[in-house]
Amino acid sequence: MATDKTLLVFNCHEPWIHQLGILGYRLDIIVNLRGKYNKGWDERMRPLPAHARLVTLPEALASPTEYYCIVAHNTTDLLDVRFRPEPRMLVLHHTLEGRLQEERSTVDPQKMRDMLRTYIDLVGGHVVATSMFKGESWGFTEDIVPFGIDADDYPLCSGEQPRGLRICNFINNRRQILLWDFHERAFEGVPVTLVGHNPDLPGVEAAKNWDHLKTILQSHRFYIHTADPRFEAGYNMAMAEAMAAGLPVLGNCHPTSPIRHGITGFLSDDPAQLQRYARMLLADKELALLMGRRARQTVVERFSLTRFRHGFLRSIEIARGKWYTRKIDPASLRAESFPVGAGAQ
Repeated sequence: MATDKTLLVFNCHEPWIHQLGILGYRLDIIVNLRGKYNKGWDERMRPLPAHARLVTLPEALASPTEYYCIVAHNTTDLLDVRFRPEPRMLVLHHTLEGRLQEERSTVDPQKMRDMLRTYIDLVGGHVVATSMFKGESWGFTEDIVPFGIDADDYPLCSGEQPRGLRICNFINNRRQILLWDFHERAFEGVPVTLVGHNPDLPGVEAAKNWDHLKTILQSHRFYIHTADPRFEAGYNMAMAEAMAAGLPVLGNCHPTSPIRHGITGFLSDDPAQLQRYARMLLADKELALLMGRRARQTVVERFSLTRFRHGFLRSIEIARGKWYTRKIDPASLRAESFPVGAGAQ
């Protein structure tokens, strides 16, 4: 049951925003944002969370609602709401290095860290990172709240399709970050289904909706995640969803991967070796199902939705405490004095 408290939330990616429905607050979600390929709420990823409504940025800025907290996802968001009088937090979903790489930015990373720290300290903001890996990248490790997955939302994998699966948007824009050349060598000749918004890749499309995504996950034999440790974490929400559905994961050796080699999947920096593992799972469905069930248990233990709820509710209260002891009013800062871009959706 929703309370009379309302959060103002910038839309970043719908799967992460959807989990906020478990908090029990009403949600005003800002859509039609600059830089997003989908201007509204993308129903293909998730249905709108409970007790949520969609608003535009001008509507949010003019709203008479007294928001309990504002949830931003990048520096542009923070500057856009600098005239609102409520507590605010910044959620870090990506590494700084990965964002700068994707945006081809020439901003000095340490300068960006220092300026963000100064801004946050002055305006009484609070920073939450979705993993320690991302928090360390930005220099904010005080509050780490991993995303949450309810494994019971996903029917168990049957693995009837002897195919691998990978879910990713804008692959060609992120080839270096995703180690895509390594992916192509490792899975050359292996049947792999690609799912996601990739208009420049013929035949690659996003799932029609969340139920369709669950069906796709249920039918495949294994999941793939490769990432350059300099830029990207060894897991993301799509991979955790696949694990929740009971798929083992194949990928490169990454220091933050939750995969236990030979138990919940296979990791190797040798593309030929990884291909051998892939073909092993294609040939042995029972092995894939066994490893996938162990992967599902990893999600239950590491990415609990209940744990996310407790952690994020605590983060909101920390943000509120910092706001009321702030040094200056954010409205007094000029937008052009702060670099924008890094961390954009």
